[in-house]
Amino acid sequence: MSKLLSRLAGFFRDRTLAGVDKAGNRYFTREEAVDGILKEKRWVIFKGEDDPTSIPVEWICWLNGQRKKPPTPEEMMALEARRELVRQNVARLKKEEEERKAKEGTKCKGAHIGKAAGPDLKSFIQQFPASSEGDKVEEESDTKGVRKPKVREAEKAGIYSESSEPTGSGESYRPGTWQPPT
Repeated sequence: MSKLLSRLAGFFRDRTLAGVDKAGNRYFTREEAVDGILKEKRWVIFKGEDDPTSIPVEWICWLNGQRKKPPTPEEMMALEARRELVRQNVARLKKEEEERKAKEGTKCKGAHIGKAAGPDLKSFIQQFPASSEGDKVEEESDTKGVRKPKVREAEKAGIYSESSEPTGSGESYRPGTWQPPT
């Protein structure tokens, strides 16, 4: 029992006030020898109810040992001013976004009166070359059952259709006929 009392007395006697935050929470530290190794213990005493959400991020970092020195009041004021500036910028951006959406909404309402407009398929279809019966490659099989594509009459004449994709393989492949899309 005396060991417990001496420990409690030492707890209050050997502590050093590291700082106070905006909410009134007080932060303490003390040096303690554990197995011959000197370690620093850090803790907080809350003002009012124990509310861990009231601890600022800078003090949490100090308590966890991520910071060597506790935050100064000047640093805390500068960070609070920066946070307030960020809040104002976010509010301004939200307001501009709402105004832009409202402006676009009025433009869209006038354009969609009557028949509902779908996607523009003309530009999509123009990406593909027109397919016709002459574009298909017919296959024939020789006596051994191996399929070979028939050479089209246009290819025999040396006329090649330009497409955005390379066509043919094996015997029907003609180097230099493919052109990149423009």
